[in-house]
Amino acid sequence: MEIRNLHRPFEIQLLEVLEYEAKLHRNLFFEMVFVLEGKGIQIINDHRLPYGPDKLFLIFPQDTHSFEVTQKTRFLFIRFHHSYLKTQSTEWVQKLEFIFHNHNHLPGCILKTVTDKPLVRAIAEALIREDHSDFPQQQEVIKQLLNTIITVAARNISIISPFDANSSSTDTSLDLLNYVHHNIYQPQQLKAKKIALQFNVSDTYISEYFKAKTKQSMQNYIIAYKMKLIETRLKFTNMQINEIVYEFGFSDASHLNRLFKKHTGLNPTEYKKQFRNIQ
Repeated sequence: MEIRNLHRPFEIQLLEVLEYEAKLHRNLFFEMVFVLEGKGIQIINDHRLPYGPDKLFLIFPQDTHSFEVTQKTRFLFIRFHHSYLKTQSTEWVQKLEFIFHNHNHLPGCILKTVTDKPLVRAIAEALIREDHSDFPQQQEVIKQLLNTIITVAARNISIISPFDANSSSTDTSLDLLNYVHHNIYQPQQLKAKKIALQFNVSDTYISEYFKAKTKQSMQNYIIAYKMKLIETRLKFTNMQINEIVYEFGFSDASHLNRLFKKHTGLNPTEYKKQFRNIQ
């Protein structure tokens, strides 16, 4: 299988095709694909689904993907590398983390809000115009437009599986996990009493309730999810260890080091160094 890399922080490609090379490939970068016109089939990780105009797809590193074009198609590809993520704010990286850890990696458009489809089309068309211009601050404008699309994507993924403790959803396990995801940066909201209150369960029973519904220990799941996010921080940002300690509510760096090493076999500094050595 072909492996594709990206040698710039980000790139934009407008592609008009009557057919798309069917060979499945895997990227070493993040990719967003917006369909301006055309029809066909999108394939991600052996899953297939029809595509059409105004569809936005997310493709992550290690996903295998391709398209089968049945009607002349104009794709806008937006690609960005790990190095681009390191230049962004913590808030923006949190949006990307939410996408990465909550998206199901299945084919299909992630835009679920009707008004967001024309919004993303307008941004996509602006990206194309800006990419072909020679105006001052061109790259800064492109970055802002790119970040706006990612923010809209994050919003729509949160709509796909929103947390609502009072909903009539039959899948309580998803509600419990979504609650953890939405409150992972607010340690006070992840205390047993708070979770119990949200789900109308006794605080002495909430741990047993969580495990019964999700097949996982509540405390272990919260810690494991934090560790996944911290791995993202170490890979994609230049945050210092003490900043990560503060953001995730650890008592001190030694507390973080101990948990992270138990989870990955390396302390945070070793993990960051190892990841950079394989880039």
